[in-house]
Amino acid sequence: MGFNPIGHKEKEGDGKTPEGAYYVCVKNPNSRYYLSLGVSYPGISDAQKGLDSGLITQSEYDRIVNAIHSGGIPPWNTPLGGQIMIHGSGAKYDWTAGCVAVENDVMDILWEHCKVGTHIFIYP
Repeated sequence: MGFNPIGHKEKEGDGKTPEGAYYVCVKNPNSRYYLSLGVSYPGISDAQKGLDSGLITQSEYDRIVNAIHSGGIPPWNTPLGGQIMIHGSGAKYDWTAGCVAVENDVMDILWEHCKVGTHIFIYP
Protein backbone atom coordinates (compact mmCIF):
# COMPACT_ATOMS: atom_id res chain seq x y z
CA MET A 1 0.00 0.00 0.00
CA GLY A 2 1.00 3.62 -0.02
CA PHE A 3 3.68 4.92 2.34
CA ASN A 4 0.91 6.60 4.40
CA PRO A 5 -1.55 3.68 4.36
CA ILE A 6 -4.12 4.72 6.97
CA GLY A 7 -7.27 6.25 5.48
CA HIS A 8 -8.68 6.77 1.99
CA LYS A 9 -6.76 8.62 -0.72
CA GLU A 10 -7.94 12.23 -1.02
CA LYS A 11 -5.38 14.03 -3.19
CA GLU A 12 -2.20 13.76 -5.21
CA GLY A 13 0.88 13.16 -3.08
CA ASP A 14 -0.86 12.07 0.14
CA GLY A 15 0.75 8.59 0.01
CA LYS A 16 -2.58 6.90 0.55
CA THR A 17 -4.23 4.11 -1.41
CA PRO A 18 -7.83 4.50 -2.58
CA GLU A 19 -10.33 2.34 -0.71
CA GLY A 20 -13.59 1.04 -2.08
CA ALA A 21 -15.03 -0.32 -5.32
CA TYR A 22 -13.19 0.31 -8.59
CA TYR A 23 -12.47 -1.60 -11.80
CA VAL A 24 -9.41 -2.50 -13.84
CA CYS A 25 -9.19 0.31 -16.40
CA VAL A 26 -5.97 -0.64 -18.19
CA LYS A 27 -3.37 -3.43 -18.32
CA ASN A 28 0.30 -2.51 -18.64
CA PRO A 29 2.62 -5.36 -19.68
CA ASN A 30 5.61 -2.98 -19.70
CA SER A 31 5.38 -1.74 -16.11
CA ARG A 32 8.66 -0.94 -14.39
CA TYR A 33 7.19 -2.96 -11.50
CA TYR A 34 6.83 -6.23 -13.43
CA LEU A 35 3.17 -6.11 -14.65
CA SER A 36 0.44 -3.69 -13.62
CA LEU A 37 -3.32 -3.27 -13.61
CA GLY A 38 -4.67 0.27 -13.55
CA VAL A 39 -7.27 1.12 -10.90
CA SER A 40 -10.17 3.37 -11.97
CA TYR A 41 -9.31 6.01 -9.38
CA PRO A 42 -10.62 8.65 -9.03
CA GLY A 43 -14.14 7.31 -9.07
CA ILE A 44 -17.36 9.27 -8.99
CA SER A 45 -17.56 9.50 -5.19
CA ASP A 46 -13.90 10.63 -5.07
CA ALA A 47 -14.70 13.28 -7.69
CA GLN A 48 -17.78 14.44 -5.77
CA LYS A 49 -15.75 14.90 -2.59
CA GLY A 50 -13.08 16.75 -4.56
CA LEU A 51 -15.67 19.02 -6.18
CA ASP A 52 -17.44 19.69 -2.86
CA SER A 53 -14.15 20.62 -1.19
CA GLY A 54 -13.03 22.83 -4.07
CA LEU A 55 -10.06 20.60 -4.89
CA ILE A 56 -11.23 20.00 -8.48
CA THR A 57 -13.28 22.03 -10.95
CA GLN A 58 -16.65 21.19 -12.42
CA SER A 59 -14.92 20.40 -15.71
CA GLU A 60 -12.55 17.94 -14.02
CA TYR A 61 -15.50 16.37 -12.20
CA ASP A 62 -17.40 15.98 -15.48
CA ARG A 63 -14.40 14.35 -17.19
CA ILE A 64 -14.06 11.84 -14.36
CA VAL A 65 -17.77 10.99 -14.36
CA ASN A 66 -17.82 10.58 -18.16
CA ALA A 67 -14.79 8.27 -18.06
CA ILE A 68 -16.31 6.11 -15.33
CA HIS A 69 -19.68 5.88 -17.10
CA SER A 70 -17.93 4.78 -20.31
CA GLY A 71 -15.75 2.22 -18.49
CA GLY A 72 -12.59 4.10 -19.47
CA ILE A 73 -9.56 5.49 -17.70
CA PRO A 74 -10.45 8.45 -15.49
CA PRO A 75 -8.22 11.51 -15.81
CA TRP A 76 -5.08 10.92 -13.78
CA ASN A 77 -3.84 14.50 -13.97
CA THR A 78 -6.19 16.24 -11.53
CA PRO A 79 -5.40 17.35 -7.96
CA LEU A 80 -7.05 14.09 -6.80
CA GLY A 81 -4.11 12.12 -8.17
CA GLY A 82 -4.29 8.98 -10.20
CA GLN A 83 -2.37 6.30 -12.00
CA ILE A 84 -2.96 3.99 -9.08
CA MET A 85 -1.87 0.49 -10.03
CA ILE A 86 -1.87 -3.03 -8.71
CA HIS A 87 1.62 -4.21 -9.61
CA GLY A 88 4.34 -6.71 -8.93
CA SER A 89 7.77 -6.28 -7.34
CA GLY A 90 6.88 -6.93 -3.76
CA ALA A 91 4.49 -6.48 -0.91
CA LYS A 92 6.70 -6.69 2.15
CA TYR A 93 6.38 -3.03 3.17
CA ASP A 94 4.16 0.02 2.65
CA TRP A 95 6.48 1.57 0.09
CA THR A 96 4.44 2.72 -2.87
CA ALA A 97 3.09 6.21 -3.52
CA GLY A 98 -0.47 4.83 -3.34
CA CYS A 99 -0.41 1.69 -5.44
CA VAL A 100 -1.00 -1.88 -4.27
CA ALA A 101 2.17 -3.96 -4.58
CA VAL A 102 2.00 -7.75 -4.63
CA GLU A 103 4.57 -10.47 -5.20
CA ASN A 104 5.21 -11.35 -8.85
CA ASP A 105 3.65 -14.82 -8.57
CA VAL A 106 0.43 -13.22 -7.30
CA MET A 107 0.62 -10.64 -10.09
CA ASP A 108 0.85 -13.47 -12.64
CA ILE A 109 -2.48 -14.83 -11.39
CA LEU A 110 -4.14 -11.41 -11.36
CA TRP A 111 -2.79 -10.65 -14.84
CA GLU A 112 -4.28 -13.86 -16.22
CA HIS A 113 -7.71 -13.49 -14.62
CA CYS A 114 -8.35 -9.73 -14.47
CA LYS A 115 -9.49 -8.32 -17.78
CA VAL A 116 -10.14 -4.60 -18.34
CA GLY A 117 -13.48 -3.93 -16.64
CA THR A 118 -12.99 -6.47 -13.84
CA HIS A 119 -14.47 -5.12 -10.59
CA ILE A 120 -11.96 -4.78 -7.77
CA PHE A 121 -12.43 -3.88 -4.14
CA ILE A 122 -9.69 -2.30 -2.04
CA TYR A 123 -10.26 -2.33 1.70
CA PRO A 124 -7.99 -1.56 4.65
